[in-house]
Amino acid sequence: MISQRTKLYIWLLGINLFISTFTFGGGYVVVPMIRKYFVSRKKLFSEAELVDMAAIAQSSPGAIAINLSTLVGFRLAGMAGAVISCIAAVLPSFVILIFISMFYADFSANPLVISVLRGMQAGVAALIVDFVVDMSMLLIKERSLFLTLLIPTAFLANFIFEINVAIILIASCFLCFVRVWLNERRQK
Repeated sequence: MISQRTKLYIWLLGINLFISTFTFGGGYVVVPMIRKYFVSRKKLFSEAELVDMAAIAQSSPGAIAINLSTLVGFRLAGMAGAVISCIAAVLPSFVILIFISMFYADFSANPLVISVLRGMQAGVAALIVDFVVDMSMLLIKERSLFLTLLIPTAFLANFIFEINVAIILIASCFLCFVRVWLNERRQK
């Protein structure tokens, strides 16, 4: 008989292989998929926990999709879950890149492949917008004027002033840290 732990490992391997194989567009597209399967369907952790893990994955070095899959695996099954999820997240891209590199000349000039990739760009853009709206709504639900104003401020800093995302993340974390620290001092 297969133990619950082994079933979890097999499920993590399968779902991360599936997500990594069928999501094109990078880490921002993986987040809604992880939400769908881990939060909405299986209820393995909360939406807030997913947002926290996504923030950590984004601010860590490396690909967001791999970082997030690894964090999710670690959250659910410890180090073994992290390793299984990481391998499952990397494997499809690795195999696809090997295949594409073998036939690069044929792929690069194929009008069908070019059309499919352009169509996928539109779908990826829609998924990213959906994720941004969902994350923004979570922050707005906290009914914090500070957090609500931080959303457009961060957007404007990047979009208009072209400030590096890492600097925006560091500044946002610092401002939130100062805010929490000041609130704790006031309560004493």
